[in-house]
Amino acid sequence: MSERLGFIGLGIMGQGIARNLLASGYDLTVWNRSPAKAKAVEGASVATSPEELASGSDLIMICVSDTPDVLEVVAQVMPALGPGSLIVDHSTISPAVTRQLASRVEQAGCSWLDAPVSGGPEGASQGTLTTMVGGSSADLERARPYLETYSATITFVGAVGSGQLVKLVNQILVVGNQLASSEALLFAEAAGLDLSATLDAVKGGAAGSWMLANRGPQMIAGDWRPGFTIDLQQKDLRLVLEAADELGVPLPGTALIFQLYRALQAQGRGSEGNHALIKALQSMTESRS
Repeated sequence: MSERLGFIGLGIMGQGIARNLLASGYDLTVWNRSPAKAKAVEGASVATSPEELASGSDLIMICVSDTPDVLEVVAQVMPALGPGSLIVDHSTISPAVTRQLASRVEQAGCSWLDAPVSGGPEGASQGTLTTMVGGSSADLERARPYLETYSATITFVGAVGSGQLVKLVNQILVVGNQLASSEALLFAEAAGLDLSATLDAVKGGAAGSWMLANRGPQMIAGDWRPGFTIDLQQKDLRLVLEAADELGVPLPGTALIFQLYRALQAQGRGSEGNHALIKALQSMTESRS
């Protein structure tokens, strides 16, 4: 018999995840700060509060934007958690705060998995996310049947907090690939090349990356709709740079990209997709004759 599942946070990622759980036949109770998003998930029961959701769930999944949001949600669900409840946090948040929250939950006789995801809204809707999991292997096996409904890859990476740290590794690579993709397409454009043909020529070889293959066509088309917004990308890069400072690790490339995104935010572009990074480079060429 499957457990009673609850899901909190039905944004651009959460809705796709929730729909995959429902499509796999699991009963699901959902809650979102904006009720309309919860009601849009057809087939799910809608809780009136996080407390109500927690009181009727054995396993609670969270997918919200930032560390303060997770802190707020956990404060609300804690009084209603039953013994043995498991929280699976798909948000990308501070590794240090993750460890604090896990300790608090464990003191209440419950468990915590930090399980941030990668793959964008495409992966969430298609069930092909990459999920990196920190916590106990036993808790992962308990959650695995549910994670498999929306994940193509599930990797256990170590103790609580390790999932968040691996997600930060992922984000370093994401923005590095995005900068490389931006520079490459800007160069190709200046050289007068057919951008679509150029992309087709290189994306399957050693230069290929998920960002180039999936966001390159959007960049060529001038389509800045977000899979992941600049504002959210900056939140993740702040987490990366904070953790790097604690570890004493130099990340000059990531720091540069953070500043380029900051310039775009100053232009009011924070709600655009993170592939709009190319605009920061284009602005450097605008005065060129």
